[in-house]
Amino acid sequence: MSQENKIGKNIKKLRQAKGLSQDRLSKAADVSYNSIIKLETGGITNPTIETLQKIAKALEVQVDDLLK
Repeated sequence: MSQENKIGKNIKKLRQAKGLSQDRLSKAADVSYNSIIKLETGGITNPTIETLQKIAKALEVQVDDLLK
């Protein structure tokens, strides 16, 4: 599995564990709804560190947790 696809799967897994919809996560992270969908489905293969930081903060995890 590619690293990028792993990031998307981790975001989805962590988001679902928190009971958040993609829309709620996008608002909490101040990242576009489209970006969340594309990240989770592998449409975005090289997210910026800023985007990852915002998502990690909204999910209350470390950026490392998105990369594992």
